[in-house]
Amino acid sequence: MNILHTLEIEQMKASIPDFGIGDSVEVHYLIKEGDKERVQLFSGTVISLQGSGVRRSATVRRLVAGEGVERTFPLHSPRVADIQVKERGIIRRAKLYYLRDREGKATRLNPNLGKLQYPRSGKGRAQTTGK
Repeated sequence: MNILHTLEIEQMKASIPDFGIGDSVEVHYLIKEGDKERVQLFSGTVISLQGSGVRRSATVRRLVAGEGVERTFPLHSPRVADIQVKERGIIRRAKLYYLRDREGKATRLNPNLGKLQYPRSGKGRAQTTGK
């Protein structure tokens, strides 16, 4: 096995929930104010997932006072304390960038009330391809 690959696996978090594009999530993010640290919530809709392994990141979008705010979170960062899935969405696209042009009720996605048939965030897939 590749040495870099084994180092990446050691640095990965084990507690990332299974979520995907279109899900409403709450990201608990550690921020530093002066000499104090506190947890700040960022809740919104996941519009894209990028990368794999340690470099995996998710872009979350929410509306604040009528303005769209997007933030990209590296999932395996020590600054990301927790991710909670609030609602799963039914989508048929890999990226939801079209939500940037929409306002109000047009930004809503259909909720998925049933059970998932497959893992969405790559957690259920094999970590090694093995050759």
